[in-house]
Amino acid sequence: MTKKIILKGTYCIIIQLKDDTVIEVGKKGPINFKMGYYVYVGSALNSLETRLKRHLSNNKKLFWHVDYLLNSSNAEIKEIVFAVNENKWECMLASKISCHGTEIHGFGCSDCKCDSHLFRFDEIEVSIKTCRDAFKTLELEPKMLDDLINKN
Repeated sequence: MTKKIILKGTYCIIIQLKDDTVIEVGKKGPINFKMGYYVYVGSALNSLETRLKRHLSNNKKLFWHVDYLLNSSNAEIKEIVFAVNENKWECMLASKISCHGTEIHGFGCSDCKCDSHLFRFDEIEVSIKTCRDAFKTLELEPKMLDDLINKN
């Protein structure tokens, strides 16, 4: 009998907003989002693969701040950068990315002391490079969405 390996790790979802839009984000209320690329930083220490598949799904209960953003018809996931690791690097990763993007204050960080876990960029290439570089700075090996898909 083969035991299933449960991956743990930290991830960045790169989301494109095709138009300026106002999104009602749970108890936070309405937030004005400019068109562009957004990097959401999260972690999954129970099952990374399950969490990422949930984020990619269109059929889910709206629970986390990012769920409300992803539920918008203007939003599309363009890429996911992640690293498999037993430790929670989410806040340190968000801190590194915050130096390069524009933070959306109070988004995705209600369970920590960070100012934000969501950052806006003008260009997708810059957002992906920023994520990859942040992982490498923390000595984590960044993988891309294709690595997860091609694993199966």
